[in-house]
Amino acid sequence: MKLQSMTGFSRAAVDHDGYAIAWELKSVNGKTSEVRLRLPPGFERLEPSIRPLIQKRFTRGSFQANLTISRPAGTTPQPVVNEAFLKDIAGLAMRLQEQFGIAAPSADGLLALRGVLETPETIDTPQTRADLDAVIGQVLEEALAGLEQARQAEGQALQMLLIGHIERIEALTLQAEADPSREIAAIRARLAEQVRLLLDTTQELDEARLYQEAAFLATKADIREEIDRLKTHVASARSLLATGGATGRKLDFLAQEFNRESNTLCSKSNAAAITAIGLELKAAVDQFREQVQNLE
Repeated sequence: MKLQSMTGFSRAAVDHDGYAIAWELKSVNGKTSEVRLRLPPGFERLEPSIRPLIQKRFTRGSFQANLTISRPAGTTPQPVVNEAFLKDIAGLAMRLQEQFGIAAPSADGLLALRGVLETPETIDTPQTRADLDAVIGQVLEEALAGLEQARQAEGQALQMLLIGHIERIEALTLQAEADPSREIAAIRARLAEQVRLLLDTTQELDEARLYQEAAFLATKADIREEIDRLKTHVASARSLLATGGATGRKLDFLAQEFNRESNTLCSKSNAAAITAIGLELKAAVDQFREQVQNLE
């Protein structure tokens, strides 16, 4: 399966029986699958079937689906004057003028009255309605396919970015693992220097006890476990990216775990070199997590 971004846009349209039918779909980031529909008056009947159709196809994202139905240019029915009604209204206006002296009605004023101009509509039967609904559904399927392709195209671009971030996290992890400050000889020399400085400061310290405490602190500051967990998380992230599908939540959890380990690595570090690597690692993890927020 392919990775999908949560952002995308698509449009599909068709002409059917004198109508221009068009769907426009847009999706942005969202914690769940949320659908907002905008349907023409009289087509609210479609909402119960359209909403679950979108939610079944996509697991995450905030969706806006707009349906427009209009007559193409040149096919709009011409308005017809209801002459009988106009005659009655004009007669009433003349009588009001004679009795109360009001201004004579104008032609455009009379034509603007509701019911004077009528637009004939296509006869709506159960069969024509069913046919129209079927075409609307077909156009929606085309728009959904287009939206899925758009999300997958952006998902592929995100996949390349995330792979780059994972490679950076792995490189920094290996750099911390191989740093000379973690070698036994370097740790021994650093502890010996710290003990010497303390002994030079006062003679009341027990040298054996001091070395014992220093060794305990050195053991506590070891980052072996953090490095091992970082390596495991790198492998898991690569597997999820290769598997594809709706992996956004799982990768977001891994991003939190990456952040936890990089924070612990910095807090346990007793060497400037490891601290510097830890800070770079935190920056790489932040970039990784920022991009993961866009995945389905």
